[in-house]
Amino acid sequence: MDAYDKGSGARHGHDDPGEPARPDDEADSAETAAVPPAAGAPSAARAPEEAAASAEAGVPEVAGVLEEAGAPEEADAPQEAGVPGAAGASAEAGVPGAAGASEEAGVPEGAGAARAVPGPGQPPAPRTGVAALSPRYQVGAVVALAVVAVAVCAHIGLVFLHVAPSNTLTKQHGDVVDEWVFPEFEQNWKLFAPNPLQQNVSVQVRAEVSTAGGEIRTTGWYDLSAEDGRAIDGNPLPSHTQQNELRRAWDFFVASHDSDDRPVGLRGTLSETYLRRIALLRLDRDGAAGPGGVVERVQYRSRTTNVEPPPWSGEKVSDRPIVRELPWWSVSAENRGASAGQAEREGGAA
Repeated sequence: MDAYDKGSGARHGHDDPGEPARPDDEADSAETAAVPPAAGAPSAARAPEEAAASAEAGVPEVAGVLEEAGAPEEADAPQEAGVPGAAGASAEAGVPGAAGASEEAGVPEGAGAARAVPGPGQPPAPRTGVAALSPRYQVGAVVALAVVAVAVCAHIGLVFLHVAPSNTLTKQHGDVVDEWVFPEFEQNWKLFAPNPLQQNVSVQVRAEVSTAGGEIRTTGWYDLSAEDGRAIDGNPLPSHTQQNELRRAWDFFVASHDSDDRPVGLRGTLSETYLRRIALLRLDRDGAAGPGGVVERVQYRSRTTNVEPPPWSGEKVSDRPIVRELPWWSVSAENRGASAGQAEREGGAA
């Protein structure tokens, strides 16, 4: 006996093999074959409660299909953690979002934007330098810089007038220029001189020596300038004393003495003492006193000759030398001791 429930659409028991198919069974089979199981409709295997929960949460039915297909449950984790669906979609599509780009660049999320452009609630960058001062101190700094700039320009202008050729300003205000320049800012480089040195000056010295036998003899003239010239010639690194000691000492003497060779002020006396020590040092180096001899007096002279001008200048100068001979200077024991000590120091340094 067959049991068949038309209302439920299900049959109980087994059909007889020889019994023909019923029209209701054929209709049910056709409907089942026409609707695919993955068309987006709820699966028949899901409980009604799960379908209702999905409908209330706004989850499309395709999520259930993915679960049935074996998708991992972690796919729903971003939505449960509150991550927007756009971020999950970007991750599923393989396109990095804004957060992914920041992580790939090695910058934490949100940190790059905060450092590049301060937000409305963030304080501005601190000021440095003069801009960090208050307006009152800014005005003071500007005034101080202006005063320094004016002082520097005035100093450069006065030094330029001091070394420049004679002009109207130096003739009218020469005293003001000299008061500013001397003695701290004296310039003697002749950088702006229109007429540089055009003379050869040769400084020579001789001595009166008391010999071991008690006699007094006078040595010949020693050309000290020629000795310095020979020491400098061919020397790639000549010493400062070979180049400038004698020359500066003689210029110092000429500038501090009058035409009668009388010293002018304390600088004149100091220049004489300086020349005495140089003479004793050079004479001792040349062995002028001889064995057992002592230098008692020294005498200087200079021989000045003009340098011939070039043929194209048309300038005519005298070719006669000018000789200036100084009086004899006595040498004290103090001068001899100072010269001997200086000679020892130079010998030890060499």
